[in-house]
Amino acid sequence: MAYDASTLPDVSGLTVGIIGGTGDQGRGLAYRFARAGQRVLIGSRSAERAEQAAREIAALDGVPADAAISGGDNTGVAHDSDIVIIAVPWDGHGATVAALAGPLTGKIVIDCVNPLGFDKQGPYALTVAEGSAVQQAAALLPGSRVCAAFNHVSAPLLADPTVDRIDLDVLICTEDRDLVEVVGALAARIPGMRGVYAGRLRNAHQIEAFTANLIAINKRYKAHAGIRVTDL
Repeated sequence: MAYDASTLPDVSGLTVGIIGGTGDQGRGLAYRFARAGQRVLIGSRSAERAEQAAREIAALDGVPADAAISGGDNTGVAHDSDIVIIAVPWDGHGATVAALAGPLTGKIVIDCVNPLGFDKQGPYALTVAEGSAVQQAAALLPGSRVCAAFNHVSAPLLADPTVDRIDLDVLICTEDRDLVEVVGALAARIPGMRGVYAGRLRNAHQIEAFTANLIAINKRYKAHAGIRVTDL
């Protein structure tokens, strides 16, 4: 079955919350979705920081004047969103996700966190007891619909207003096959992106770990490399 964007559902009316929306990755995703006309909520431990980030993003080139983007504390954002993206640093991942189990019940949760360590030789994948960051999230959120996606999207590309298209594939790992189309449709809101099913949650660890390889590629070639799946 070839990739066919015309079969994707309409997700334009859904509210996307980003936990960790004041960090580079979360902020970049928030900008792209706001630019596409999606309603976006920026989440942070500090509502004031989130509100400031939302105002700054709303003022960026390409964001519609009537864009619906606002900020709040993590709990409120989790409660008020249809889809929640977890984009926090790995060190705080478990505690942040566990604290939001209540408001995230029944919600679609996209985890894009990559457990990486850094030393003088560069980045490397960390061992996660549950297998991967998204498996940790799934264990902590038994009442949510959880998947991994957006792990390999370059934060500098997301944040660059002069970049109109980001040509890469978003690899989606989940136990919930219905989520693939919804998350794929959300990815397609960013011109150039495709959402591609890449297996169950148990296959997410190598996707998260591959980010270390992409960092090495980017450093060597002074690029913002992503992934594109061929013959699809």
